[in-house]
Amino acid sequence: MHTRTLGQGLEVSAIGLGCMGMSQSYGPNPGSRDDMIGVLRAAVDLGVTLFDTAEVYGPYVNEKLVGEALAPVRDQVVIATKFGWDIQDGKSVGVNSRPHHIRRVAEESLRRLRTDVIDLLYQHRVDPDVPIEDVAGTVADLVAEGKVRHFGLSEASAATIRRAHAVFPVTALQSEYSLWTRDPESDVLPVLAELGVGFVPFSPLGRGYLTGTMDASTTLADDDMRRALPRFGKENLEANRALIDHVAGLAAAKGATPGQIALAWLLAQQPWIVPIPGTRRVERIAENNAATAVALSADERSDLDQLAQRIGVRGDRYNAQHFRFVDR
Repeated sequence: MHTRTLGQGLEVSAIGLGCMGMSQSYGPNPGSRDDMIGVLRAAVDLGVTLFDTAEVYGPYVNEKLVGEALAPVRDQVVIATKFGWDIQDGKSVGVNSRPHHIRRVAEESLRRLRTDVIDLLYQHRVDPDVPIEDVAGTVADLVAEGKVRHFGLSEASAATIRRAHAVFPVTALQSEYSLWTRDPESDVLPVLAELGVGFVPFSPLGRGYLTGTMDASTTLADDDMRRALPRFGKENLEANRALIDHVAGLAAAKGATPGQIALAWLLAQQPWIVPIPGTRRVERIAENNAATAVALSADERSDLDQLAQRIGVRGDRYNAQHFRFVDR
């Protein structure tokens, strides 16, 4: 596995692992908890060093899973987790990034993750009621106390990133970015380049769509979060086939999979981009990791760069409820 460097010199594997789906959001888990511990440990054996979780995943159970799985290899990995949601009676009811809340969440995350330091602590969503300067200052205090190593933001705007970075250096931004979700390109990516902040795209495979394994006949489980996303309505799944068919054609010509093309395109955008595809299967981790060996020519990159605009993408990535929490 190749390595890459995010902001502030944080070196990680070129492709990380998003762990959320092991505990929620994508329908029934095909494996047991012990199976997922095995998948996480196999990921380490395959060269993955960046593991992404959050207190809200479950809630809480994903951090416990990651903590137990990675405890034996803690010195070999970078664990990222997040604060920022107001969780009551096991459900998120809004955002909360008040300083005392950040401190409490950090302490509880340390315990669940079975570690004495969080490598990368993200604000999961921007809290409009708390100045980002107060958030950055609180994380700076946690860094000074040795409880956190690096500070990150998620789904934050360019202006928010600048304000936070002026108080305490931001190591990474995590937001959705893929061949069919290009939102960060106009404003956010230039600011990250200017400030030296790394970028960690979540859903780099379009929540599974860019693997080429979904179409209008795909049936999603009742508890699959994609049922609530406009882009995954049956008509939109069918309309977007033109995009994935194009990617699949290039993949076939290069002896790769569509997912590997999608990841290779992201890796080619900037050397400080580290996607975190999620999966519950070891074979998918191996497939994703192999994307680092897929070389795209200048013409192929240019073609993929223009793909979403040329072919078009049907359906928003979020519904109105989800968009409420995106800092824009």
